[in-house]
Amino acid sequence: MTSPATSSDREKVVSKLPGWLRQDLKIRAAQRGIEIQAAVEQGISDWCNLASAPASVDTAGADSFSTFLPEGQWEEFRSVVADRRVSLIQGLAQSVKLWLDSNPAPDIERPAITRRIVVCNQKGGVGKTAITAGTGEALAEDPGTLHRVRIAKQLAAAAGDNVDGPLDVEDLPGLGLRVLLVDFDPQCHLTNQLGGAPLPMNGDSLTNHMAGDPKGDLRDLIVSIDDENFGDRLHLLPACNDAFLLDVRLSAVRAREAALERALAPLEADYDVILVDCPPSLGLSMDAAAYYGRRRPGEKPGQSGALIVVQAEDSSADAYELLTNQIDDLRGDLQIDIDYLGIVVNLYDGRRGYIATSSLQGWVDIKDPQVVGLIGDLKEQKEAVRLKQPLLSYAPKSQQAIGMRALAREIS
Repeated sequence: MTSPATSSDREKVVSKLPGWLRQDLKIRAAQRGIEIQAAVEQGISDWCNLASAPASVDTAGADSFSTFLPEGQWEEFRSVVADRRVSLIQGLAQSVKLWLDSNPAPDIERPAITRRIVVCNQKGGVGKTAITAGTGEALAEDPGTLHRVRIAKQLAAAAGDNVDGPLDVEDLPGLGLRVLLVDFDPQCHLTNQLGGAPLPMNGDSLTNHMAGDPKGDLRDLIVSIDDENFGDRLHLLPACNDAFLLDVRLSAVRAREAALERALAPLEADYDVILVDCPPSLGLSMDAAAYYGRRRPGEKPGQSGALIVVQAEDSSADAYELLTNQIDDLRGDLQIDIDYLGIVVNLYDGRRGYIATSSLQGWVDIKDPQVVGLIGDLKEQKEAVRLKQPLLSYAPKSQQAIGMRALAREIS
């Protein structure tokens, strides 16, 4: 049956469709960036133009399905259905299946040069590890599944009264990228949060490779974050407590700024994105991390660089200035380009009053780098850490998870 639609020249069509086919249609339309009604319209048009009906589709369990079609198309479709002696439900199912077969899922867009994102701030306790993990998880999520994503438009007015209220969200396919998370902090927080085991002090480690004293293949140290949401796309290079000695060991290494790059370069062909969770330090290790995130020849601006995590309070501003001074000095001394990918304001809670809201406004006012993420101080992240589970697996519909996905898309 049909009923007039309020939009111009379209009518609402109500029929039935199997649940699995509705879900496939919803996901594929999102993957290809078109509206469901346009997909159904094209499917019906192509089906009606076939010489004969294609193979039958299992329509068991079909239930209500509605969309808008051009005026008159549904009546034409009903006529063809009658001529082919199939039910309306079967004809619609065949039309949708035809569109799906004609419009396969697009290939994942992979960067020509592996992106390198250095998550940093000299101040500890701002949540660099949580942002590293959450962003990596969002980048690696299943591209064949829809996930709730926060619309980033409210970041421009982040200090407004509505920042703590319900935010607009949309369902989008996962990005499906191959991601390596590098725990570059001797405290091993990223390793522990994701359920990994820190590397033993008497074994091989990233520190050994950076110091020019490897004991094996760095690839052998990598572990997979096993979860159906990420397939085999999300990996972790665990930390070792020997990273406390890294600055001392780097002091004896030639071209020490390039030490991290030399160590990780053999791994880059296996990944689309490498995220480095940096320690709260302004020493030689931070120089090596910033250098690793520099813009390489042929790489577009903003593909790699520094992602700075802060909180909406005064001490983060002091640490931010120290960090940016270090990066700017490195830029000048080595004549390299290190891009700022943006500022993430983490653990935000507007209920803390003027200090929080005015500090947030201060970050928003910087403009370059701009605020690319606003993550609330909510219980789900703490619970995921306690259970040693990825946040986007433990609480995929939480506001923090929705914000992580928005952040991943803002810097993509």
